Amino acid sequence: MKRRSKRYNSLKKNIIKDKKLSAKDIIDFVKKNSNTKFDESIDVCLRINLKQSKGGEFNLRTTVKLPNGSGKKEKIAVLCESEKLDEAKKSGADVYGSDDLIEKIASGKFNFTKLLCTPAMMGKIGKHGKVLGPKGLMPNPKLGTVSNEITKSVNELKNGLVEIRNDKDGNLGSTIGRKSFSNEKLLENYNYLIESIKKEKPETIKGEFIKNTFITSTMGISYKVGAR
Repeated sequence: MKRRSKRYNSLKKNIIKDKKLSAKDIIDFVKKNSNTKFDESIDVCLRINLKQSKGGEFNLRTTVKLPNGSGKKEKIAVLCESEKLDEAKKSGADVYGSDDLIEKIASGKFNFTKLLCTPAMMGKIGKHGKVLGPKGLMPNPKLGTVSNEITKSVNELKNGLVEIRNDKDGNLGSTIGRKSFSNEKLLENYNYLIESIKKEKPETIKGEFIKNTFITSTMGISYKVGAR
């Protein structure tokens, strides 16, 4: 028989079933259960309605700028023309380059978590989509990673711009901060995220767009949101 840790058994006692909890109450529970030694991520998991009344399915892929940031440390790479390298350097990017950066990418060297590309360089990076795509690094205008405004875009990517994308079953997830955030900041991020997703609902989808919502932490218990 598999033995469970003391932490697991302790958390199990905090499971709450069949009770409508508000996001505010859940955030308090989740933070209290986040008793690991690292700064756990506080995450929201949702299931959305993909079925459109006119047939077919809707796919959601966008970005949301959380008002209090995500707390996640991104390592940003900027791919730009040689004449813009100085701006890229001053923007706060961790990695920057032109054709030399493309060569590193071609060799499989990925020492960054986000790749920002200027429109002029998209033609050169396009052939590496098969390598970048599966890693979630392929620049995309909808995700704020294709832009001529290098400084502004780097700042947004480093300070709370999170990507939202559903899977084939309509599930999607996003961080709303870390356990070190105050409850008020986490709740503000949560409400902003939910309202942003609701605004993405197409007119061809009838009824509730968000079916279920859960809040959890990296190593904690998941609670279903039953009231706002």
